[in-house]
Amino acid sequence: MAKNLVIVESPTKARTIGRFLGNGYLAIASMGHVRDLPKKKMGVEIDDDGFRPEYMVMEDKKKVVSQVAKESKQADTVYLATDPDREGEAISWHLIEAAKIPESKTQRVVFHEITRDAIERAFSDPGPLDRNLINAQQARRILDRVVGYRLSPVLWRKVRRGLSAGRVQSVALRLVVDREEQIDAFTPEEYWTITSNLAKRGENADRRISFRAALHSMKGQKRRIKVADGDRANEITSDLDGAEYSVDSVRKSNSVSKPKAPFITSTLQQEAARKLRFSARQTMRVAQQLYEGINIGAEGEVGLITYMRTDSTNVAGSAVQEARRVIERKFGADYMPKSPRSYRRKVKGAQEAHEAIRPTSVGREPEALQRQLNRDQLRLYRLIWQRMLASQMADARFDSTRVDVAASGASGAVYLFRANGRVLRFKGHLALYTEGMDDSQSDENEETSPLPALEQGDALDCLGLAADQHFTKPPPRYTEATLIKELEQAGIGRPSTYAPIMSTIMTRDYVLKDQGRFVPTKLGKAVVGLLKEHFPSIMDVGFTGEVEKYLDDISEGKRPWEPTLRELYTPFDASVERALKEAERVPRELIDEESDEVCEMCERPMVIKSGRFGRFLSCSGFPECKESRPLLTRVGVECPECGSDLVERQQKSGKRRRFFGCSNYPACEFTSNQRPLPEPCPDCGNMLVASGRANARCGGCGYYGPRPQVELAAAEV
Repeated sequence: MAKNLVIVESPTKARTIGRFLGNGYLAIASMGHVRDLPKKKMGVEIDDDGFRPEYMVMEDKKKVVSQVAKESKQADTVYLATDPDREGEAISWHLIEAAKIPESKTQRVVFHEITRDAIERAFSDPGPLDRNLINAQQARRILDRVVGYRLSPVLWRKVRRGLSAGRVQSVALRLVVDREEQIDAFTPEEYWTITSNLAKRGENADRRISFRAALHSMKGQKRRIKVADGDRANEITSDLDGAEYSVDSVRKSNSVSKPKAPFITSTLQQEAARKLRFSARQTMRVAQQLYEGINIGAEGEVGLITYMRTDSTNVAGSAVQEARRVIERKFGADYMPKSPRSYRRKVKGAQEAHEAIRPTSVGREPEALQRQLNRDQLRLYRLIWQRMLASQMADARFDSTRVDVAASGASGAVYLFRANGRVLRFKGHLALYTEGMDDSQSDENEETSPLPALEQGDALDCLGLAADQHFTKPPPRYTEATLIKELEQAGIGRPSTYAPIMSTIMTRDYVLKDQGRFVPTKLGKAVVGLLKEHFPSIMDVGFTGEVEKYLDDISEGKRPWEPTLRELYTPFDASVERALKEAERVPRELIDEESDEVCEMCERPMVIKSGRFGRFLSCSGFPECKESRPLLTRVGVECPECGSDLVERQQKSGKRRRFFGCSNYPACEFTSNQRPLPEPCPDCGNMLVASGRANARCGGCGYYGPRPQVELAAAEV
C-alpha cells in the first residue's frame, strides 16, 4: 500500500510522475478543478463584512473527491503537485477543502518540467500552499463572476436576452471593434513614388549590375519630397528627362541581428499562429501534451517541454550550458557567443520564478522524435526547440551600404535618389531560426539586393525612370497573434487566459473570422457600444491592465484581497444600478445579427433572429421573403480533420435529430452524433465527445472518464 498520495490534474501527468516516484506513491488526477461557484446563480454574497463565495463540488467530480478523501486517510503525506501557478495552487486548495484533508498533512511540491531530476528535486524540498496565490485566484474568480452576472442583465434589457459580458473578454472585443471603426473611418491618401533604374557607366553592358534608387529629397534639404498627385509626379519626371546621374555619397556600415528570447506563452501563441496556423487554443492543447509527458521509447513517458503558462524569459543555467554544447556540435564554435545570453526583459507582471518555454533537454532533437510525436506535436516541439537553441547563438552580421545619387534636372534643381543594400555576411542564429512577422512589421532579416561597387563621383546611366501611384492603407484587422500581442503589451490577461479569451469572443458570436482576421458582428458592436457608454472603466484598456496589477500584488502579498475587491466593486455596482434604471426608461434595441449564410430563395443575406424556440436564420428581405431555417450554432471546438469550426446541425428528415458537423461542409464531411467537447483527451490529446451528463469519451484511444476542466476564471464571461 502506498504511504504517500500525490494529487495532479491529468492522468498523463499522474502516470509520468508516478513512474518517477515508484511504488511508495499513489498519483491521482483531479481532472482540473473539483469545486466552483454554482452555475445557476452568482454564488457570491456581498455585504459590509466582505465577499463570501459559495463553492460547490461539481457533480462530475464527487467521485474524485470521494476517492481522494478515502486515500488521504490511509496516506502519511498528501503531496499537492498541481501546476506551478495561481490556478494550480487554487486547484490544490479546493481539493483539500472538499475532501476535508487537514492542511497539516499536506505538502506542496512545485516543478516547471516533468523530468526525473525535476520531480526528485521538488519532492525533496516540499513546502506549504501559497495562500497569496490562492487569494489572487479567488479574487479573480469572484471579480469575473460578479462582473459577468451584473453586466449581463443590462445587456438583456438594452439589447437582447441571453447575452453575456465579462471583464477581460469585453476589453478584447472592444479592441476588435475599435480597430474596425478605424478601418471604416479611414480615408486613403494618394501618394506617388519615383524610382530610377541605374547602372555604373563604362562597364560592359552584359556584366554590369543595375540597381534601383528611389527619389528621396532635394540636395541640401533633409526633408523628404512628398509627391502627392500625378501632376507633381509628371512635373518631376519631365524635369529629370535627360538628366545626368552621379554618385553623391556612399556610406558603409555593419549591422547585427540579435536572436529573440525563448518563448513565453504569448509569443509561443503568436509564432504558432504565424508559422503553423494554430489557434491559441490549439497551441495550448498541444503544448500541454508535450509538457505532461509522452512515451519516447527507452526513457518511457517524459515531459518534453517546461511549463507552458509563463511570462518569464528566464532559462536555467544548466539548460543554457546544454544548448551551447549542442550549438558547438551542430554549427561550430563560431556560432556560439563568448558568453551565455541572458534575457531579462519582462512583460507586465512577469514572474521571474518561472522559466521560459523550452525543451527539457535540447539534446532531444526534433528529428529523433518523429516516430513518437504526432504531426502537430512534432511541429510545435520543433518550433520551441529551434527558438531555444537560436536564443543562445551568435548574432547575424550584415554589411550595409547606403548610396545617394544626384540627378540634375532641366530646371537646375538637383534631386537626390537613395538606394540601400544589405548583404548577409554571417548567418549566426539565422542559420536555424527566423521569427515570423505581423502586418506592418519590416522583416529585419530580409536580405536586400547587393549594390555594385560605387564611389563618390561615379557617373551613372539611367536605364529607366518610373512614377507609380499608391494609396495609404488602413490599419489591418487583428489576427489571433496580433490581438494577443496587443493584450500582452497593455498588461491585460495572463498566460493562462489568452486562449480562452480568443475562444469566448468567437463562440458567443461577437466576432467572426475572415481569412484568419477578426471582424466584429453587428451584435459585437452593439455590446461594445452599450458597455462603453455605461461602464467606461470596465471597458478601459488601461484600467483593465491596472486590475491585473492589483491581482499580481495580491499574489505577492502586497495587497489584501477583500479590500481590493471592495475598491473595485463599489463604483462598478453603482454604474450597474444607473444603467438598469435607464434601461427601464429606454426600449430595448433589437439587433439582427449578421450571418455568412445566403437565402436559398432570393440570395439575399440571412440574419440571426430570436424566437420562442431560440435563435434561427431569417432572410433579411422579410416580409417580402419569408425563408428561414435553423441556426448552425458553433460549439467552440475545431474540426479534428480540417480545423474549421464544428457546428450543431439537425437532420432534415425523420425526427430531426441533432448532430454535429464541420462548418466547412461539403468540403469536409466530418460528423459526430455526440457533442464535441473543448477539452482535449487527457491521454492522447484527440477530441473528446460528451458521454452522459458528466463523462467524456475519446474515439482515438478509448479514454472514458470525467470531463477535464478548462481554467475557470478565464473561461467565464
